Order: sequence, then C-alpha cells, then structure tokens
Amino acid sequence: MANTILANMNRCTGCWTCSMACKGAHHLDVDEFWQYVRTIGGGEIDQPGGKWPNLYMKWMPVWKQKCAKCSGDDSTGFIPYCVYNCPAGALTYGDASDPTSEVSLRKQELLDKGFRVYEIPEWEETRKGVLYAENSI
Repeated sequence: MANTILANMNRCTGCWTCSMACKGAHHLDVDEFWQYVRTIGGGEIDQPGGKWPNLYMKWMPVWKQKCAKCSGDDSTGFIPYCVYNCPAGALTYGDASDPTSEVSLRKQELLDKGFRVYEIPEWEETRKGVLYAENSI
C-alpha cells in the first residue's frame, strides 16, 4: 500500500480546502470533483444529525476513483495538493510499506491512542490507498 493518504477524521473541520486545492491544481470543471468532503450527521452538506440539544456533526474527506493521488510539485515538496493544503493537519501522506515514513509513523501513533484505522469499502467507488482514522472519544 505505497503512496497512502491517512485522514484523521477527528481533525477534519469540513472546510473543503483539500477539494479546492485538487480542483485548482488539476484544472477541473466547476462541477467536477476528484475529492470531496462528506458530512456525517444529518444527510445534507453541513447539516447536523441528532436532536436538539444533542446534535453532532463530523466530516469525511473522500477520494473518488478518478483521484490521481498526485505527488504535487516543487511548491508542495511533492506532497499531494490536498494533503499539503489541509489547514487542520488532518491529512498525512507517504509510503505505507516503509515503517519509517511519515504516514506509517502517524498511523501507529493513532493506533497507540486507540484510534480505529480503516478503508472505505470498494462498493463506495473510492480511491484505494486511502486510510481513515477516528476515535469515538
């Protein structure tokens, strides 16, 4: 699983910067997205779930199969644009087969803290090589 993106869902703020960085870097049409941000909550973008006063909302960056899992350029230090531009530091990139890589070290750190690390099922038609980490606490 080389060239892996790890998304820490506890850090994602739903800002869509990752998606906009991808669109800009790859000159995508207005209605074309290779990566988007799903709201986990009420079923609509930025709509909370639950009932007042116990509302909740989380976000999940999702990479579609069209995602090139690019390596950025000189300006990003050859890190994918989505990862490089994440203002919350929710995304980590690297070679998951190398135990000393940034992504491997971050994954182990999160596992040690009790996070669950998983991939989205294939039937979601998402990009392979993207891991998600979340902790319910």
